[in-house]
Amino acid sequence: MNEMTAVTDAQTAPKPVKALPDAQTVTSVKHWTDRLFSFRVTRPASLRFRSGEFVMIGLMQTDEKTGREKPLLRAYSIASPSWDEELEFYSIKVQDGPLTSRLQHIEVGDEIILRPKPVGTLVHDALLPGKRLWFFATGTGFAPFASLLREPQTYEDYDEVIITHTCREAGELTYGRELIEGLKDDELLNEVIGEGFWKKIKYYPTTTREESDKMGRITDLMRSGEAFADLGVEPLNPDTDRAMICGNLAFNLELKEMFEEYGLEEGANSKPQHYVVEKAFLD
Repeated sequence: MNEMTAVTDAQTAPKPVKALPDAQTVTSVKHWTDRLFSFRVTRPASLRFRSGEFVMIGLMQTDEKTGREKPLLRAYSIASPSWDEELEFYSIKVQDGPLTSRLQHIEVGDEIILRPKPVGTLVHDALLPGKRLWFFATGTGFAPFASLLREPQTYEDYDEVIITHTCREAGELTYGRELIEGLKDDELLNEVIGEGFWKKIKYYPTTTREESDKMGRITDLMRSGEAFADLGVEPLNPDTDRAMICGNLAFNLELKEMFEEYGLEEGANSKPQHYVVEKAFLD
């Protein structure tokens, strides 16, 4: 009779399995307004991305016809920089939205689906070298720029970084304003990028409905020349200026038309040019 090794409960117990496919765990949630919130999740060990890219995230939903569970996914820009150990997202709340009506209720410890295949056009590789970089955002379109504002390459490549953020109400500017203000006291970034790197940033927030320090659509303020006067800069010039756009469809199209008038050409990963647009974003 052969001797047999005793098998313990620990050896036979099945390893815990994540409840969702490509699951990541929520580590923090912050609600900024009744329409906006941000959250952070664990980062897959294999995920590599360029600051400014987006991934597909979501939750499981029951198919009404088959009764089977299937993933409900949407494109979300990664708001954290490429070097961050976690992933941050900035989202709108749509009460009858298939995904955000549920996603807005996530709590720390919950799981979401995250497909680790980043893509996107709002990356440095899609732009020709320049001296001044413009970020144009509406609403949650600020998210990819939250990533790029904490990316060392942004300050290595440009002498000046201008970010415009247009929202309906003043409270909707809070996420972006606090992030930018926080750069001044970020010891890690000041050490890695260089002390006072944040002095290269010019922040230009505007509102279209609620009273604020600066009212108006950024496109109107640019056409009148008021935005350039406020910022103390010349209008966009293809010799020096590069730009990224992330906003609602009408905003994107209007800015594209304006850029063409300035002589700027649209670029892509395969053909770097003067400006790029994130087509996957809808505010």
